[in-house]
Amino acid sequence: MTHTRKKPFQCDLCDAVFSTKSNLNRHAVTHTGEKPFQCDQCDATFTQKSHLKYHMMTHTGEKPFKCDQCDAAFSQKSNLKQHIVTHTGEKSSQCDLCDAAFSRQNDLKRHMVTHTGEKPFKCDQCDAAFIAKSDLKRHIVTHTGEKSFQCDLCDAAFSRKNYLKQHMMTHTGEKPFKCDLCDAAFSGKGALKCHIRTHTGDKPFKCDLCDAAFSRKSALKYHVMTHTGEKPFKCDLCDAAFSGGTALKYHMVTHTGEKPFKCDLCDAAFSGKGDLKRHVMTHTGEKPFKCDLCDASFALKAYLKRHLKTHTGEKTFKCDLCDVGFLAKGDLKRHIVSHTGEKHFQCSMCDASFSQKNHFRRHMMIHTGEKPFQCDLCDATFSQKINLKRHVVTHSGEKSFKCDLCDAAFSEPSKLRRHVATHTGEKPFQLSHGGLISKVT
Repeated sequence: MTHTRKKPFQCDLCDAVFSTKSNLNRHAVTHTGEKPFQCDQCDATFTQKSHLKYHMMTHTGEKPFKCDQCDAAFSQKSNLKQHIVTHTGEKSSQCDLCDAAFSRQNDLKRHMVTHTGEKPFKCDQCDAAFIAKSDLKRHIVTHTGEKSFQCDLCDAAFSRKNYLKQHMMTHTGEKPFKCDLCDAAFSGKGALKCHIRTHTGDKPFKCDLCDAAFSRKSALKYHVMTHTGEKPFKCDLCDAAFSGGTALKYHMVTHTGEKPFKCDLCDAAFSGKGDLKRHVMTHTGEKPFKCDLCDASFALKAYLKRHLKTHTGEKTFKCDLCDVGFLAKGDLKRHIVSHTGEKHFQCSMCDASFSQKNHFRRHMMIHTGEKPFQCDLCDATFSQKINLKRHVVTHSGEKSFKCDLCDAAFSEPSKLRRHVATHTGEKPFQLSHGGLISKVT
């Protein structure tokens, strides 16, 4: 029968036909849901004996199907076939509705529903629906919290095998995904895709509530929370709450004092990777982000964005308690504490507390004696960048602060303010009974 290609065995429940009775029997259980083949090492059950056989290899680690072109090995022949096309680049499964082509038939099937909008795989616990069964399975663990993929080298555990695989690269240092446009390399394909957008400027994830657009889906998700006010990530040690898990992670180190990000060029250490990146530019002097409207350049894109508002006059961040508007969200946050008087940042070495993190950091240098800002023209060092800038003019003799009422010029704004008082007759400082000079408020 198999030679003549006849298929005399018809399924009673659908139009499927088969060349052998055994194939029909195997097919029949797809209608009944029966899974008679039970794994004796876990709870998995299967409709076919061959499926159980392949499953057993996940317990034994056996991978009999070897690739001729690299060291890859697989437990199933079909997986080897799928792998081989990564070498040949062959994409024989073509979409009839667009130019997309795929190396695997199931990838084409998944793609086709992007045209139809069909999401046949529904979650029983929420309204989510998915194009592929595998996507539904991955979603289910967000309800169960199950993390069955355990790292052998540390305590980390993951809900998905590919997350574990990617995590393992943090131990090995392997970064197989290379950028064609620069020297950057990544442990995951997704991270590379996000990085490529920094070259192309592509921002495919659009906010429905404003004009904002993002290069990453996660960034859009966190942005939407700025509209809804939702902050699902709560700190266990204080009342702080955040819209993103990363922000909570950075916040936690304000309690622990941990600074895992070390500078290779000096002894400085930081609680956040972004803080380290910003610091490194104080060594390199690199300012890759240029303003199109003036000669200003910046170390960070965020600084450029903030600067551009000085040209447009736009102040998008408004205070709810007064009429003041700000160029940057951080400036608004700092302003708010002037209403609340809140001081989150507590010094562990004395009773001082601060409303702003940078004031807290500056204060800590009094205890540590750290002076990271070095003058290039002499041996002077300073704890603050602004003090270094003031010092540098003692070498250059530059006096950029000019009096509007006479020809006097000064190297520092405070000296100009004192001078202006000689014109106005204002006396901002008075002598107290103890012989100390204090500022009149």
